[in-house]
Amino acid sequence: MSDTKRENLWAPWRIDYIKGEGAKETGCIFCNRIKEERDRENLILVRGKHSFVIMNRYPYNNGHLMIVPNRHGGDIAKLTNDEIVEMFSLVTESTNAISCTMNPAGFNIGMNLGRTAGAGVDDHLHVHVVPRWDGDTNFMPVLGEVKVISEHILSTYDTLKDAFKNFIDKEK
Repeated sequence: MSDTKRENLWAPWRIDYIKGEGAKETGCIFCNRIKEERDRENLILVRGKHSFVIMNRYPYNNGHLMIVPNRHGGDIAKLTNDEIVEMFSLVTESTNAISCTMNPAGFNIGMNLGRTAGAGVDDHLHVHVVPRWDGDTNFMPVLGEVKVISEHILSTYDTLKDAFKNFIDKEK
């Protein structure tokens, strides 16, 4: 490194992920979260009849959400029609809530089916919704193995929680 002043980027919440402390949990992280009544702490934004929306605690970008069926299972072919319809309805609601509050330029939406395909949790299906902005990929993740998340996760939670309430109220 040159003699120029070194800048530090602090993301202390990532240390749990780096140390693998999240991996020590027994049971399924999604099943555990949906059973609890601590939605803000668990980052659950919406609970549907068949599925729920939860923020990714280790996001790729601000606003990274996951839509998860309530029923445990890793085989997409075993989803019921009701689960499929509600999950993709929540994908749409998620993109609407993120769009009106965070103004992304686009989204990555997808599933990693199986460990080989990149699923960190391969025994409980989930759909990732990742907002994207022009220029959000830069030298930091390539050279520094660092991703800069510009807002605290609970601030993003509060903003998105209000947006989901507004969309749900308008639908009634």
